[in-house]
Amino acid sequence: MDLLGQIPDPEIPVISITDLGVVRNIQINSDNITIDITPTYSGCPAMKLIEEQIKHLLEEKTAKKIQVNTVYSPAWTTDWIPAEAKIKLREYGIAPPEKTTSDKSFLFPEKKKVACPRCFSQNTELVSQFGSTACKALYKCIDCLEPFDYFKCI
Repeated sequence: MDLLGQIPDPEIPVISITDLGVVRNIQINSDNITIDITPTYSGCPAMKLIEEQIKHLLEEKTAKKIQVNTVYSPAWTTDWIPAEAKIKLREYGIAPPEKTTSDKSFLFPEKKKVACPRCFSQNTELVSQFGSTACKALYKCIDCLEPFDYFKCI
């Protein structure tokens, strides 16, 4: 897990694939290592790159055969992002998910006030339900006038 923590998320380089909660299971035996990864959404274009980076790093650091499986169930959730990674997201300029998926307010992002990651104002508005990736929404801070991505609770 420590080695996998060195692989940055291709779309958000300030956090690793382990920070994002994409790595779901690791099995190690005498001949091989099997890693299960779950995409943040089913069409995530970064999964092939993540798989290749895992294989490259672990083949370089171990003498084992590496198998990477993409697992869709259970579906990835922002609940898998630890608090430390949420701090990294905010410092990078992305508003992290503020609630858990049990709070269904994420279904109505147009009514949600998200704190600006730059000035921390709650005076923000939704610009688009889809930001730079499908798992983010685009917001604008009314106070500092900066646009920012919000990592939607999914």
